[in-house]
Amino acid sequence: MKDQQGSNRISSGIIAAVAAAVVAVGGGVAWLTAQSNNAPTPTKPSQGIDQPVQPSTRQPANEQTANVYWLRPNDKNIALVPQPVRVARATAVRPNQVLETALQSLLAGPTEGTDSTTIPKGTKLLGLKADNDEVRVNLSEEFTSGGGSASMIGRVGQVVYTATTLNPKAKVYIDVNGKPLDVLGGEGVELQQPLTRESFDKNYPL
Repeated sequence: MKDQQGSNRISSGIIAAVAAAVVAVGGGVAWLTAQSNNAPTPTKPSQGIDQPVQPSTRQPANEQTANVYWLRPNDKNIALVPQPVRVARATAVRPNQVLETALQSLLAGPTEGTDSTTIPKGTKLLGLKADNDEVRVNLSEEFTSGGGSASMIGRVGQVVYTATTLNPKAKVYIDVNGKPLDVLGGEGVELQQPLTRESFDKNYPL
């Protein structure tokens, strides 16, 4: 009986020890599980977040070149001759600044060389609008004064070619004091607007 009681105690002790171990292991598993649940889940970074935005390496040009057209006599007739005009990019604050500068230089007249102009002195640029393939130039009344038909055709050619310096295929409308110029000068040179370089060369040879 005594041995049986000792045996029971051993069995009870073993059972208790095993139970304690199971509890300990279970608690450890539970702790690990809890820690795993509480740990932040790694996330995949979004595209571009870790990549800084790189500034463009393309720098705008410091200046842009336009051509002003003067008249130069040759063997048989008169030619329209371009003269480059450079406009600093910093001054191009208005949409048509480059073209406006070219036309203002044209109206001011040539400053060097033997080239000439038939645009009357005092002609002012009252307005300029360039949109898509069309350029509308509004000039003051002085543009229509003085000279015969050759002079009239020459000045029209200067305006048409200068106005299309940035887009040689553009259509040009010439206004005087805000009204379309249909007839130019006392000799009645009729203008078929809009004018292009091609139509000018064809219909108004110099």
